Amino acid sequence: MKIDALSIPNLKNAQQRSQLETRIERSLFELPDEVKNLGFNKKYYLRTYGCQANERDSETIQGLTERMGYLPVDTAQEADLIIMNTCAIRKNAEEKVFGELGSLRRLKYENPDLLFVVCGCMAQEEEVVARILKTYPHIDVVFGTHNLHRFPSLLFQAHFNKERVVEVYSKEGEVYENLPVIRHQKRKAWVNIMYGCDKFCTYCIVPYTRGKERSRLVEDILSEVDELIAQGYREITLLGQNVNAYGKDLDLNIDFAYLLEACAKKSIERVRFMTSHPWDFSDAMIHIMASYSNIMPFLHLPVQSGSEAILKIMGRRYTPQQYIELVNKLKQAMPFLALSTDIIVGFPNETEAQFQATLDLLDQVKFDNAYTFIYSAREGTPAAKMEDNVPLEIKRERLQRLNKKVAVYALENNKKWIGRTVKVLVDGPSKKDELVLSGYTEENKLVNFTSNSAVNGEIIEVVITQAKTWTLNGEHKTV
Repeated sequence: MKIDALSIPNLKNAQQRSQLETRIERSLFELPDEVKNLGFNKKYYLRTYGCQANERDSETIQGLTERMGYLPVDTAQEADLIIMNTCAIRKNAEEKVFGELGSLRRLKYENPDLLFVVCGCMAQEEEVVARILKTYPHIDVVFGTHNLHRFPSLLFQAHFNKERVVEVYSKEGEVYENLPVIRHQKRKAWVNIMYGCDKFCTYCIVPYTRGKERSRLVEDILSEVDELIAQGYREITLLGQNVNAYGKDLDLNIDFAYLLEACAKKSIERVRFMTSHPWDFSDAMIHIMASYSNIMPFLHLPVQSGSEAILKIMGRRYTPQQYIELVNKLKQAMPFLALSTDIIVGFPNETEAQFQATLDLLDQVKFDNAYTFIYSAREGTPAAKMEDNVPLEIKRERLQRLNKKVAVYALENNKKWIGRTVKVLVDGPSKKDELVLSGYTEENKLVNFTSNSAVNGEIIEVVITQAKTWTLNGEHKTV
């Protein structure tokens, strides 16, 4: 089968950045006539891997799919259409996807009319698409992060032409407004404020898979927030690969602090945002966070390493001391601020002393939570060309030591909440006990609690009675 070379991902093209103004397409989306009944009397299964940006993309994919008439099911075995929205941030995540693609291959043989789709960040990688073309003949459609709006047409082409369709664009990207969406939650919503990343940290594939930094216009974001408020949503999370860079491409003399305040002035009860790069975190942002009670006192602020030398090789553009100074300013302005972070262990050439510097930083900051990872080389990034000379057994041992210390501070921080009353947005029954409800505090602490009257989606007061490493237990405080 012949594949158009322009539709195959190219990492060299994906890293290009120009000064051209980002195209914003805001016309109302219309489903092509030929696909309007493509899913009549058919079912689809959507599996999402990775970050919140992928989850938000899946809400759009779901909106497009159900516009075509497909109905959702909980298992791949029930489906006429299987969609895998993938993540490329780590190699083991990719291998997990490939393993699942292999295990589901039999479904195609059992049902030759089954359509199998792979999309998302993995599809933006050259080696991934080459592997799919060579090894996974049951995959019918491959598309990337820049052309979600094209999904119905690609699916139609694969269905009626009985041929594999690959359409992946390696480019800076556009902004598409007004695509259909089916929200996964009824009271909490993701709101994209920008796409892409221009930081090019040496280990990270995201600038290549997501394109350049491009911001949505303020009026489009606030219009979406207004719609969510009208629909009864009580919490929004403003999303971007680096929200702190919001507005830099718009040349309108606005920044993320401006947008954050504009959202906080709306009648939404909770405003969150992620993810923030420490290098771009301004004093104006800190001031706005501290000034509005509906901006939640929680921040995810990736540090990656406590070693100045390693941070320099990573291309992170700040020192450990600068990071700590930023944390101190944040906590001075918001004493009850909860902090989480990302940390990479075993970066090329990391010495024991450099790893110890990460542990030392942890002792100073005492994060509420940390997402910790063994370094994973991503093909096409500068770090992938470095010799990965830290033995795996040492990486694993360092990760174990790091996680042990993270857990100590997580529990220490949680114990401070015992006896206090917190506000919890009720999500529903906990995963382990249907008789116990769960939800998150303003500080993003997961609380499992008992109640005779709490309703999903409402914000209630809970008295904390017990602290665990990663969760809190409590009782609904009633009058």
